[in-house]
Amino acid sequence: MNSENKNILIAYYSRSGNNYVGGSIVNLPVGNTEVIAKMIQEMTGGDLFKIETVDSYPEDYTQATEVAQSELNMDARPELSTNLENTDKYDIIFIGYPNWWGTMPMSVFTFFEEYDLSGKVIIPFCTHEGSGLSRSVKDIEKLNPNSEVFPALAIRGGSVQSPSSRKSVEMWLKDNDIL
Repeated sequence: MNSENKNILIAYYSRSGNNYVGGSIVNLPVGNTEVIAKMIQEMTGGDLFKIETVDSYPEDYTQATEVAQSELNMDARPELSTNLENTDKYDIIFIGYPNWWGTMPMSVFTFFEEYDLSGKVIIPFCTHEGSGLSRSVKDIEKLNPNSEVFPALAIRGGSVQSPSSRKSVEMWLKDNDIL
């Protein structure tokens, strides 16, 4: 399915600022998932769409994880502050997110429930610090039963800037017949 004549959307949720990377709390000017989303955009020419919430997470990493865990436990759907006009023009939807508590942030669940992606190809990617994809792909398949979900990519957040991550993204795109 080469991407040459396909319209591509790269939707992603990413958190900059106070983050856990390689065993330490560090301040990231750009979130790890956004780094990967921009790599995909550079390689495919797709449109970028950042999923953002009306209510921001706390600046403090630990407090942010507590809010994220509470949202997961309540099966919350945070309201989004960014909206797509429509998804009709897209054939391929990349969806990116950090692994939070074994799945995607609840804002990504909101995104999937707000847009009908029936008949689309969905290609997940996530950043993590050791937990990989966990159950996120199963959750995506459950939320999008009328879409085709392609093999996902998990990249360790602490290595997103490395040449090996760029090579992993490129190989994954080739393996999915996008490049």
